[in-house]
Amino acid sequence: MSGSGMTAGDGSPLQTAVWRLRSRGCWTDAAALLEPHAATPAAALQRAALLVERCLFTEQGWAEAEDALRTAEAVAREDDERGAAACERGHLAYASTVLGTRDRADEARAALGRAAALLAPTAPARPLLDFRRGLIAEHISDSPQSARAAYRRAHAGAASHGQTLLLSFTWRHLAGLSLRDGELADARHGFAESLRIREELGYLVGTAPALAALAGAEPEPEATRLRAEAGRLFRLLDGVPTWLAAQLTPPTAA
Repeated sequence: MSGSGMTAGDGSPLQTAVWRLRSRGCWTDAAALLEPHAATPAAALQRAALLVERCLFTEQGWAEAEDALRTAEAVAREDDERGAAACERGHLAYASTVLGTRDRADEARAALGRAAALLAPTAPARPLLDFRRGLIAEHISDSPQSARAAYRRAHAGAASHGQTLLLSFTWRHLAGLSLRDGELADARHGFAESLRIREELGYLVGTAPALAALAGAEPEPEATRLRAEAGRLFRLLDGVPTWLAAQLTPPTAA
């Protein structure tokens, strides 16, 4: 699972308010702030991205996300805008597939392929596209080598564009592949970096998953402490993200 590469905003009052709501899992309220500006491609795309992220974290709101995506696609004018909208469509189809709502794997691949054709190699949305292609390679195609290559491209691109939140996702997913390969030191480092970034940004809704991921690479008693802290945040946010519940059960009790 993973979310979006939207940043913490540009410092404007609107973006600050949107980030504050989004970071606490209040996607509907954040999207509502952008609704008056939805005739502009940037706001329409950001609104769609928020509602797609809500689907991924809550497994709800699919129809609203589809509507917002259609708006973003309709107002897009430039290739980069169309490519970014296609990237969000691919992510929604990915979320539907991995959460078991509806198998839309073919749609996800097609949309991300369309995004790749539209986005310039240096476009700011390119690292996010690379990351999402990695998600499909890992979680739908079960191709960890392809996933690692895509995550590394995304990681380098996020670093060069200053996309700090996206770096927290690339660190985490590269660490997950390291853990899968038994490379514990690399896994711990990547998970710890992901957690550090999310705590520094105040990305509260993404902090519990980061804590739980690090717990999976740490020995006891540290693993139990991290899992307990993740559980506290999970309950504070009313059980979001929904898929985290299974990870918060200690392996010995499962």
